[in-house]
Amino acid sequence: MIRLTGRTLVAGAAAGDALVCTAAISGWGGIDPRRGTITEVTHPQRGGVFADRVLVIPGAKGSSGWSGQFHLARIMGTAPRAIVTSKLNTKLAVGLVALGVPALLVDDLTAFPADGEVTAELPGDGSVLVHPARS
Repeated sequence: MIRLTGRTLVAGAAAGDALVCTAAISGWGGIDPRRGTITEVTHPQRGGVFADRVLVIPGAKGSSGWSGQFHLARIMGTAPRAIVTSKLNTKLAVGLVALGVPALLVDDLTAFPADGEVTAELPGDGSVLVHPARS
């Protein structure tokens, strides 16, 4: 297990399998809020499911539609359990308010392997625990 400390963006505790993204996500046109999946054509994790998982992203890109699309995911029951990010911008900040899920800003995401085979636990103390995937 690896423990990372960071800045709490939205308070709360959550845990679950992680969807580890190696690139920022575009909200408007980049996700399907009905299914809770990444649909952005050029995204390395296209087809990845963020619904009911801890979403690990290096940031958000695109327009302010980011918050609207993730708010729809919340309404439709396909929101992530939590978000861990290494870059905060206005798109992501407004999206976190709309989502209302625990969120943490960390300096470095390299503790999360690119294959995404980990679980992540946000105990609510400003840290995230990264666990190897269960076999």
